[in-house]
Amino acid sequence: MKLFRRGDSSTTDESADSTADSDGGSAAGSTRTVAPATEGKGRPTPKRRDAQGKRRGPVAPAPLTSKEARARRKATRGSRADRKTASSERRVAAQDRRARMLAGEDKYLLPRDQGPVRGFVRDIVDGRRNLVGLFMPMALVLILSMFVAPALQTIVTLAMLVMMAFMIAEGFLLGRIVNGRVRERFPDSVDTGYRLGWYAFVRASQIRKMRAPKPRVSPGDAV
Repeated sequence: MKLFRRGDSSTTDESADSTADSDGGSAAGSTRTVAPATEGKGRPTPKRRDAQGKRRGPVAPAPLTSKEARARRKATRGSRADRKTASSERRVAAQDRRARMLAGEDKYLLPRDQGPVRGFVRDIVDGRRNLVGLFMPMALVLILSMFVAPALQTIVTLAMLVMMAFMIAEGFLLGRIVNGRVRERFPDSVDTGYRLGWYAFVRASQIRKMRAPKPRVSPGDAV
């Protein structure tokens, strides 16, 4: 067995060469795999709190007294004249929208009343004298009569049942008439059947002066 000695220079040189070769190879490999560094934006990324503060601006300190809080609310709302002017403008705009809705302008109607088909159905209902429209006032009279004369309770109940039977029969007949007329005038319309009949029944059950939009035809007019 050969032992290493201090004077054995060949063995030492070989180990040094192998170490240098391994270090050089690893260094070359690392040099090949490292990607080129990208250039930075030259400034640090601001914190979220600082960025939001720059966007929102300075925050006013909280009021210390109730008087200061009232003064700040008053300054935010504006003067009384400005508030009164804005309120009157909103009132005038609301009245104008309601007037246009009652006049039947399609843009200002509710979604359930929009469209030429629904307008045609309203004209059919308004051009007829419907018994259903008398149900609410007659029911109110019968209910009041029960308090005036309790002995008439049985008669009033029977009269209410008869009225409901006539109302259901007329509603069914009105629905058939409306659907048939709509199919003739608007053959491509998909708004038919139960929904259209119910819409006509609800319109007919309302008192004529309380209908919205207002009727465009009078009872007995041809539609």
